[in-house]
Amino acid sequence: MEYQFIRDPIAGLKVRISDEQALIARWLNEELDKSEVAELVTRCHMMTKGQPAWVRLGNEIRFTLNADEALFEAHALFQEGDDISQYADDALELDDHRLVAGCGFEDFVALLMAWQAFIAGK
Repeated sequence: MEYQFIRDPIAGLKVRISDEQALIARWLNEELDKSEVAELVTRCHMMTKGQPAWVRLGNEIRFTLNADEALFEAHALFQEGDDISQYADDALELDDHRLVAGCGFEDFVALLMAWQAFIAGK
């Protein structure tokens, strides 16, 4: 996974990730408070195979972590307000682009530890 950390004098510290994983960057930038990063790193180091997945519901993104992967899902995926079955004849379907992103556990831990070091100014 390729990412870039940015120190913006107006927007502050930000992470930028490729388009297909942009939801991960959005979660780090908007959902995870910088004061929570160290606690999440610790949780990752304690994660073991067979341990149940840990789920964190944010304002707009659900984060699920297990020993194999980190999964990010926008709450928009779970909206039940509109019955889209009426559009089946039009061959329309929900576009999952930017609504779901995931990465392997090791890649996520590496990103998180690099983000933690960047925040700390190292």
